[in-house]
Amino acid sequence: MKIVIQRVSEASVVINNSDVASIKNGLLILLGIINEDSQEDIDWLCNKIVNLRIFPDKNGVMNTSLKASGGDVILVSQFTLHASTKKGNRPSYIKAAKPDVAIPLYEKFIDTLQNVLQKPIQTGDFGADMKVSLLNDGPVTIIIDSKNKD
Repeated sequence: MKIVIQRVSEASVVINNSDVASIKNGLLILLGIINEDSQEDIDWLCNKIVNLRIFPDKNGVMNTSLKASGGDVILVSQFTLHASTKKGNRPSYIKAAKPDVAIPLYEKFIDTLQNVLQKPIQTGDFGADMKVSLLNDGPVTIIIDSKNKD
């Protein structure tokens, strides 16, 4: 699994001109899934997300976790995170898991993240044409791949 975490002052998701998710301070997380992903990847990433110290403490230093900050989360599925651009100018998405594999893992990711964070999160709609807006705070943007554990 690959995620892009963006610390935001606000973020929202609109589908068919309807607001489906909206937060103030917290994280907008884009999630890409491949066939080889498993519950182990989900558990590792969810623990990393919740405990990553990327929110400012009282001195303005990035030393506070999502859990400690009380921030909210929007999680959006994004198969294009696994694009290959090695050949030509048209990206290949062959590594991205098909919906029959990706949807159950996406749903498990939502459940696991809510359990680890101990509060509900908001989401986009898997496979929908979404309009995602955000005000990146910092800016802070971090890419994490569960296969590399970087």
